[in-house]
Amino acid sequence: MKKRLFSLSSVAACSLALALLVSALSLRAADAATSTGPKPGESMKNWSKELQAHNLIEVVLAGGDTEIIQKLLDDGVDVNAQNKAGLTAFHTARLFGETEVAQYLAAHGANTNIPIPSPDKLVDALFTRAISNNGPGAAVLVAQNGRVLFEKGYGLADIAHGVAFTPETKSRIGSITKQFTASAILKLQEEGKLSVNDKLSKYFPDFPRGDEVTLRHLLTHTSGIHSYTSKPGFMATVATPVEPDDLIKSFQNDPYDFNPGKTWLYDNSGYFLLGRIVEKVSGQTYGDFLRANFFEPLGMNHTGVHRSGVPLEHEALGYEFSGAAFTNALNWDMSRAGGAGALYSTVEDLFHWNEGVFGGKLLKQASLKAAWTPVKTEDNKDDHSGSGYGFGWFVSELRGAQEISHGGGLNGFSSFIMRLPRENFTVAILANALPGAPGAEPATLAHLVTQFYLGEKLDPRPIHKIDPDVSPAAFDGLVGRYDYGIGILTVTKEGRHLYAQLGGQPRYEIFPKSDTEFFWKVVDAQATFVKDKNGKAIKVVHHQGGQVINAPRLADLKEAKVDSASYDALVGKYDYGQGKAILTVTREGDHLFGQLTDQPKFEIFPKSPTEFFWKVVDAQVEFVKNDAGKVTKAIHHQGGRTFDAPRIE
Repeated sequence: MKKRLFSLSSVAACSLALALLVSALSLRAADAATSTGPKPGESMKNWSKELQAHNLIEVVLAGGDTEIIQKLLDDGVDVNAQNKAGLTAFHTARLFGETEVAQYLAAHGANTNIPIPSPDKLVDALFTRAISNNGPGAAVLVAQNGRVLFEKGYGLADIAHGVAFTPETKSRIGSITKQFTASAILKLQEEGKLSVNDKLSKYFPDFPRGDEVTLRHLLTHTSGIHSYTSKPGFMATVATPVEPDDLIKSFQNDPYDFNPGKTWLYDNSGYFLLGRIVEKVSGQTYGDFLRANFFEPLGMNHTGVHRSGVPLEHEALGYEFSGAAFTNALNWDMSRAGGAGALYSTVEDLFHWNEGVFGGKLLKQASLKAAWTPVKTEDNKDDHSGSGYGFGWFVSELRGAQEISHGGGLNGFSSFIMRLPRENFTVAILANALPGAPGAEPATLAHLVTQFYLGEKLDPRPIHKIDPDVSPAAFDGLVGRYDYGIGILTVTKEGRHLYAQLGGQPRYEIFPKSDTEFFWKVVDAQATFVKDKNGKAIKVVHHQGGQVINAPRLADLKEAKVDSASYDALVGKYDYGQGKAILTVTREGDHLFGQLTDQPKFEIFPKSPTEFFWKVVDAQVEFVKNDAGKVTKAIHHQGGRTFDAPRIE
């Protein structure tokens, strides 16, 4: 489950294989000198060889900008510097398909005869660097052709008691659960007990618009049913148990986000419903059905539905990184996750799962083909990339190889499992921290691991060149806000340069391949703007890591000039959900901020003295005053929904 309440953050979104616009070990190479580099006047050649290697390698991982490489070399960095694992920048360019960069490095003195370290050594060095010995941990397993190539644990499963995180450690897997739920539905279909074309109303007769929604819509996140994990107040309830039907009643009367089949939006409500449908059709509990049909046949003896108060042997506890230290994470009662994310497992059991699924031991080929076919909607019917979401799996491409994968995330836990079917290659990673330390994201680590083993056999990365003939005047029609679902991409122009910023992430320049095609240098990602007849962009199509996002343009919102002294009357707390979700409004100088319970603080911007909007998400808030001029409530607008939030005295 990983996103945020009212889409600012709820632990709801999909832990996409994209960690959008953030590269792996995410040091922005261009900033190396200011973040880890020498003091003013000190030459980079005085750095340790390890640090020199690190910075060159980061440049290659971030897309291989040869201008930055040349600046580092000019300042004395050794082109043949090796990190602790013996990896050089030239090795990295070869493993990550940067053929042009490899040629550039060779032409500038790189020793092409130094052997590339073994993949096992590189993986071990990667995790040793990413995971602290005395902090939350992770386990990784790598396999090919049914044989485990590497498995090891790092860090701690229980910090207070110094318990190591090992490949046998049980950890909550969040939304990887969706693979199991989808497979259960397909299994029941094979047995003739249901059809993915069944209407939701067949199983929930009183569900509004249930005769418009099919199980296929639920499986593919195209139903339009609002995700319950994005409801204000949800995070305040996650530590308490709930009956499945009571949770369903809590969201079934919410307005739809869109008409069924119109577009794609990650939705935990759909998978919670599917988990309940498995129970209704099979006559078994969700956990019992999975155990009998999947876990026991595959020997997955360390996987099951997580239940609060039921102790597990070798269980990981969850932590979160606040930016300075790790603390205990909010502990979910997993009855709140159900078929959307309630399972725990180990990397060894997830290996058995992948071998069983991809080896045809659980489902028929027709079922698997359906599960791994990206859904088509009204909004993406012209997308022929072959990437997208099927039934419980993301389908994408990694340098010419099909990738079938899913991630998971909830407070304190993060996970990722991927398969390259053609290569019979699997990586599974479980970690017990979310938010975690920078550079420790399982999806990012898994893609690095894959290229350590297969990098020289995969296709080269495409080479993106700046078109110098593109006029900056063409940028004007692109400036605006685009809805990525997980946040808003804000595109701005400064002089001859175009910039993009997703949500609360840093802003980066994007570079033109044409007047509608742009690319990032800090990460391997591209954006194509689709324009109307007047030359104004109506949407952006984002490509990254083999995944595609169609992001429609949002209405332009302009900041008004408001006397910041008027902000004082707005400062206070507002009840966003039965006293369990509080919006805290604060003033800092000329800026006003809003912070919802358990979420980061974001600035809100004035449309008028009483109307404000967020830039990181498509949401607005209006403050209402009584006859005496005192603010009595806020009215929140988002996704077609409006609700009152009384001021708390």
